[in-house]
Amino acid sequence: MELHNNSNTCTSFDISRGSSVVQDKLSKSRGVGNKSVDFDDNLLHAENPRLIYINDPRGTNYKYEFTGNEIRTSKYTLITFLPKNLFIQFHRVAYLYFLAIAALNQLPPLAVFGRTVSLFPLLFVLCISAIKDGYEDWRRHRSDRNENNREALVLQLGEFQMKKWKKIRAGEVVKIHADETIPCDMVLLGTSDPSGLAYIQSMNLDGESNLKTRYARQETASSVFEGCNVSGLVRCEQPNRNIYEFTANMEFNGQKFPLSQSNIVLRGCQLKNTNWIIGVVVYAGQETKAMLNSAVSPLKRSKLESYMNRETLWLSVFLLVMCSVVALGMGLWLHSHEEELDTLPYYRKRYLTKGKENEKTYRYYGIPMETFFSFLSSIIVFQIMIPISLYITMELVRLGQSYFMIEDKHMYDRSSDSRFQCRSLNINEDLGQVRYVFSDKTGTLTENKMEFRKASVYGNNYESSDLTDDSLLDHNIRAAAVIRSRWKLKSEISVDSKLMDLLHKDLAGDERIAAHEFFLTLSACNTVIPIVSHVTSCHGRSESLEDVEAIDYQGESPDEQALVSAASAYGYTLFERTSGHIVIDINGNKLRLDVLGLHEFDSVRKRMSVVIRFPNNTVKVLVKGADTSMFSILARDTERDDQIRGATESHLTEYSSEGLRTLVVAARDLADAELEQWQCRYEDASTSLIDRAAKLRQTAALVECNLNLLGATAIEDKLQDGVPEAIEALRQAGIRVWVLTGDKQETAISIGLSCKLLTADMQQIIINGNSEEECGNLLADAKIRHGVQSANKKKQNLKRKKNSENGYLEIPDDAKSSNVPQLRVGKEESAVCAPLALIIDGNSLVYILEKDLESELFDIATSCRVVLCCRVAPLQKAGIVDLIKSRTDNMTLAIGDGANDVSMIQMADVGVGICGQEGRQAVMASDFAMGQFRFLKRLLLVHGHWNYQRVGYLVLYNFYRNAVFVLMLFWYILCTAFSTTSALTDWSSVFYSVIYTSVPTIVVGILDKDLSHRTLLKYPKLYGAGHRHEAYNLQLFWITMIDTLWQSLVLFYIPFFTYKESSIDIWSMGSLWTIAVVVLVNIHLAMDIQRWVFITHAAVWGSIIITYACMVVLDSIPIFPNYRTIYHLATSPTYWLTILLITIVALLPRFLSQVVHQIFWPLDIQIAREAEIFRKVPPTLRSKPDEDSS
Repeated sequence: MELHNNSNTCTSFDISRGSSVVQDKLSKSRGVGNKSVDFDDNLLHAENPRLIYINDPRGTNYKYEFTGNEIRTSKYTLITFLPKNLFIQFHRVAYLYFLAIAALNQLPPLAVFGRTVSLFPLLFVLCISAIKDGYEDWRRHRSDRNENNREALVLQLGEFQMKKWKKIRAGEVVKIHADETIPCDMVLLGTSDPSGLAYIQSMNLDGESNLKTRYARQETASSVFEGCNVSGLVRCEQPNRNIYEFTANMEFNGQKFPLSQSNIVLRGCQLKNTNWIIGVVVYAGQETKAMLNSAVSPLKRSKLESYMNRETLWLSVFLLVMCSVVALGMGLWLHSHEEELDTLPYYRKRYLTKGKENEKTYRYYGIPMETFFSFLSSIIVFQIMIPISLYITMELVRLGQSYFMIEDKHMYDRSSDSRFQCRSLNINEDLGQVRYVFSDKTGTLTENKMEFRKASVYGNNYESSDLTDDSLLDHNIRAAAVIRSRWKLKSEISVDSKLMDLLHKDLAGDERIAAHEFFLTLSACNTVIPIVSHVTSCHGRSESLEDVEAIDYQGESPDEQALVSAASAYGYTLFERTSGHIVIDINGNKLRLDVLGLHEFDSVRKRMSVVIRFPNNTVKVLVKGADTSMFSILARDTERDDQIRGATESHLTEYSSEGLRTLVVAARDLADAELEQWQCRYEDASTSLIDRAAKLRQTAALVECNLNLLGATAIEDKLQDGVPEAIEALRQAGIRVWVLTGDKQETAISIGLSCKLLTADMQQIIINGNSEEECGNLLADAKIRHGVQSANKKKQNLKRKKNSENGYLEIPDDAKSSNVPQLRVGKEESAVCAPLALIIDGNSLVYILEKDLESELFDIATSCRVVLCCRVAPLQKAGIVDLIKSRTDNMTLAIGDGANDVSMIQMADVGVGICGQEGRQAVMASDFAMGQFRFLKRLLLVHGHWNYQRVGYLVLYNFYRNAVFVLMLFWYILCTAFSTTSALTDWSSVFYSVIYTSVPTIVVGILDKDLSHRTLLKYPKLYGAGHRHEAYNLQLFWITMIDTLWQSLVLFYIPFFTYKESSIDIWSMGSLWTIAVVVLVNIHLAMDIQRWVFITHAAVWGSIIITYACMVVLDSIPIFPNYRTIYHLATSPTYWLTILLITIVALLPRFLSQVVHQIFWPLDIQIAREAEIFRKVPPTLRSKPDEDSS
C-alpha cells in the first residue's frame, strides 16, 4: 500500500471522472445494492437529515425508522435454509439436467433404473454441498451470536449499566474503556483526556494498523468531564459507506457547532491509549459504516471450468445424437416387426394367458410414442455422459491442493510468523495460467519499513553513518549522550556526525538556525502520536543500568514515523501531544508549542502544514511536502536562496535516482496581520458544512507561500528479500509484471531498476499529460515513433502466423493474448528491437481511462515489456487491471498489502494479499495471502503449474471415464433391438462413478507431480505450458473422445465375440463388463501417473480390489438377478484372459501414440522430465543472459 504523502496525488476529480467506470464495475462485482449510498452522496441534505436526540433513544426512534444494533452476516435461517440453498445450488445447469433425469425415471414408461437408485447421485451431491454450506453458515451464526451478545456500558437512569450490543439503540449514550471495541458508530461527547483527545485503531475497518486521533468538541467534553447529565440534538447525514467523511452538526447547551470525521468513532475500531470515551450512537447495526462496507467479495470462477462447460455442451450433443440413434432404431425395428409384436417371445403387445389378463395389452403406446419413450429412456440410461461426480471431485481435489499449499514450508514467513493462506478454493488451477501480474510497490515489493538515510540541510548533503569505525562510534556516542541518556527509541538510528556537531553549536548563524528549524519541522509537522514507557537499559560502555524512557511513535504514515524518529535521534524528541499543544525535548530542554491549526496532507496540495506559537509569542508555519508542490511556493528574495534551491534540487535528483522517498521542508514567520486573517478564515472554513475541504485548501494557501527553504529528507524503503530474483523468474516464465505505485516518477523508476523490472537497454515511453488532448497526442506520438500496431492489425497478423517447427501458435503482443515464451523461436525472431517500457502517471490516467483513449493506451501497454504507473489512486489501479481483463483473455493477478489495493485485488482474476505492515484489509479481500512477494515465484511456477496440470488432466479423465462406460452401454443397446435394457445392475451403474473409480482420480489430482519443484524453479520457461493450454484444450478433448470411442468398442466386442457361442447369461456378461471397464480406466490412469507413492498405489489397485469386493457382495444377495454370477465367472480362465486382452488392445494405440509423440515431437515438460531422470540440462531450456522470455 502506498503512503498518504505519495498515494493520493491525483486531483479530487480523479476518481469521479477517470475511474467512474471502474467504480461501477467494482460495485456490481461486489454485489452492492441500490440502498448503499455512493461516496459522492455524503453532503448533509437539509430536507432529510437524521435527527439523534442525545440520551433520548425513545424520542430518537419514536417512528421506529432506525434499525437496532443487531447484525446478521449469515445467509440462511432454519426455515429458509432448504429452499434457498437448493435455489443457489441449482444455478449449476448440470444439476438441473440430473434433476430432469431423476424426474423422468419416476414415470412408469421410462423407469429404466430403480426409482430410488436414480435419485441417489443427485441427492448425494446436493447433500454434500448443503452440509458444507450449512456448516459455513452455522459458523457465521455463531460469530453473529457472539458479536451481538457482547456487552457495553450504556447510560440508563443516570448511571452506566451493562447492556448487550444487540439491544443498543440510536440516541443512547455509551461508555467505552481502553482496548475495548466500539459497538456502533458514535459521535464523541467526552474522553478521559480533559482536552477531548482519543486514540483509536481502525485495523478491522480499513486495514490500517497505526493509531488515529479523534476529538470530542470542547463544548461537550467539558460538560461530560464534569459529570453532568447530557442532552442535545445531532443532525447528521443518512447512513452511507464512506468511512472517510462525516457531515453533521450538534445543538448543545444553546450552541450549534459542526461535526466532522474527526468527531466520530466507527463500529469495529478499538480504543487505544485512552482510559475511556463517551459518545452518542448515531448509526447502529446494519446501518453502521462497517456493515455497509461489508460487501461480499466477488465470486470468481476458474477459467478452466468455463472451458469445461464448453466441452460439457459437446457431450450433451453426443448424448442427444446417441439417444436419437436409439430412438430411430427402435422406431424402425418396431415398424419392421409390427406384425410379429404379438408373437415375439421377448416383445409382445398383449398377454397370451387366459383369465382376467386375457387380451389385455402391455404398456404399448403405438410406434410413435414408443419411439419417443425410447428417446427419453436412452437419456436416462446414458445420463452419466455428463459427469455429475466431476463437480464434487474438483472440490475435493482443490481442497487437497490447498492443504499442501498451506503446509508448504518454503512459503512460510518467519519474520511475520505468517503461513500461506488459501481463502478461495475455486481458482487453484488459474495460478498456472497467469499472464499479467499487477503489483503494488510499497509494502509489496518493499518492506514498508522506512529508514531515514539522507538529508539536505541549507544546501549541504548529510548521510547517516554506518558506525563501523571505532573513533566514529565514540564520537557519535559523545554527541548523542544527552539524548540517549533519557530517550530510547524503538530502533537505533545512525546519525551524521557533522550534522550532529552543527546542531550542538550555539544558536547562531544561518546554517545553524536552518538546521534547528529543519528538525523542529520534522518533529512538529505531523500527526504522529508518541507513546512513552519506562524501561531499564544497559547504557554506555560501563554497562550500568539506568532508568530511561522508551518512546514509540504511532502514526497513519510510516514516513512520518521515520521522520519523527530521525528528529529524535538528532536531539529533537516529540514526547507529548494533545489537541492544542505539543512538547518537544530539544537536547534535554522542554519546548512547549501551541498548535493553532493543522492543514493535513491532501491530494491537491500534496503538502502538510502546521501553524505553531512559541513561548515567546512568535508564530511560525512549518511545511513539508512533495517537491513538485513545494518549489512553486518558495521565496526567492536573495541570490543565496537560489543557490540553496539549486543545491537542494540536485540532492533531490540524486536521492530519487537511488530509490529514496523524498520530501521538501520549509518554514516562515507569520506577521500578526497574516495570523489574524488566517485564523478568521480557518475558523470559518473548519466549521463549514458545505465544501469544507475546498475552503480549507484556500485558507492554507494564505500561509503556504513565500516559504524559506530549509532542506529535504530522503527515506529508504528497502526491497524485500528475493524480489529481483522473483521478478526475473516471472519474466522468464512469460509473465508480465506491472507496478502500480503512488510514489513519484523518479523513485518508481529507481525501484524498477533495482528490482530488475527495468533494464538499461529498455526504451522508456513516458506519458505525463495535463489534459485529454495532450495525453492523446503523447500516445499517438509514441505509437508512431515505436511502430506500435493497433489491436485489429495484431489480430490479423496473429491469424497468419504459425510456428512451422512445433505447431504452436505464435502469439505476439496482441489484443487477446500477451507475448508467450516460446522455447523454440524461428530465425526471423532473432533480430528484435530494443524492449519498451511505459511509464505513466496518475494525472494522465484521469484523462486516458475514458473510452476514447483507452484503446490507445492498451495498444502501447501491451507492446511494452514493462509498465510502471506512478502516483495512481486506488480506483485507477483497478482501472488498469480492468483495461487488460476486459480486452483480453489473459489471466490477471493483482498483489498488494494495503487497504488501497483492495479494488485492484478484487478486480483481477486472482487476488493475492501480503501480510504486511498495513493491516489485513488486502488479505481479507484476497483469494490467496502470503508473507513476502518472493513467495509468488513458488506459488505460480510450482504450485500453479502442478494445479493446472492436475486439474486439466482430471477434467479430461472424468470425461473419458464416463464416456467409455456410456458408449459400452450404447453398443449393447444397438445389439438388443434398441430396447434400452441394460446388462448391468442399477447399483453397478451408480457405484461406477461414486465408489469404483472416484478415489484414484482424487488422489492423483492432489498428489501427482509431472516435475519436481527444483526443476520448475530452475527452468521458469516450463510455466509456458499453462499459457499454451497444453494440459487442457479442445484438441486434447477430441483426441480423448476418439480414444474413448476405440476403447469402448474393444470393451464391448471382445467379450461379445468371446462368449458369443457360449451359454453365459446376460447378467454374467454385465458383471464381466463392469470389472473390465473398472480395470481399463484404472490402468489408463496408471499410464499417465508421473509420481508413484504409496497412497497412489493403494488408490489405483485398491479401487480394483474394492470393485471385486462390491461385486461379490452384490452377487451374494439372492433377490438380485445377478445372484452368484461372479462365482461362476471367476473360476474360468477365459474370464481373466478376456480382461487382460481388453486392457492390452484398448490401450495399445494410446501407448504407441504417446511413444511416437514423445520421440519425435516432445513437449518441453517431457524434455525436462527426461532430463530430470538422467540429470541432464536440456538445451532448449537453457537461458542466455540477455535472452528475452519470448
